[in-house]
Amino acid sequence: MKLYLVRHGIAVDRLSGEITSDFKRPLTSEGKEEVADVATGLKFIGVKPNYLVTSPLVRAKQTAEIFAKVFNYKEQIVFSEALAPGGLVSDLYKVIDDLKNANEVCLFGHQPDMTRLAQSLLWGGPDLDIPFKKSGVCRIDIYDLPPTSPGTLKWFITPRIASAIGGK
Repeated sequence: MKLYLVRHGIAVDRLSGEITSDFKRPLTSEGKEEVADVATGLKFIGVKPNYLVTSPLVRAKQTAEIFAKVFNYKEQIVFSEALAPGGLVSDLYKVIDDLKNANEVCLFGHQPDMTRLAQSLLWGGPDLDIPFKKSGVCRIDIYDLPPTSPGTLKWFITPRIASAIGGK
């Protein structure tokens, strides 16, 4: 199974007006554009997710929705508390395991949780640091869940690289 770990795009920095909690912080217009560029770059290199699983926080949800639009994804996006800040990797494994015929899955979340997830999938421990920038993506291939052997890190793409791949 190919897992794409995606950190949400650039979000509004502070709470004000209608944004009364961290849960509700939306992407900025720059963040939306960057996420679209990243998704376009991934589509160009042949990424074809058959599931999109996201944290329920607004900025991650919006990131997943932009991916859905770029990939012309017709299925329902799956929401999981396991991808919210502080979520448990073991709970995420259960969510992924319940997906039928999952071959390529995009997981949308937050830092430092995306790094922790990568560490778990790769059996890398706390010394393995994958510096997920906002809109950054890595692909990790796994063979079973929970993993009975380390996953394989296939690539890590920053937003700048993904935009260049997609022609921007």
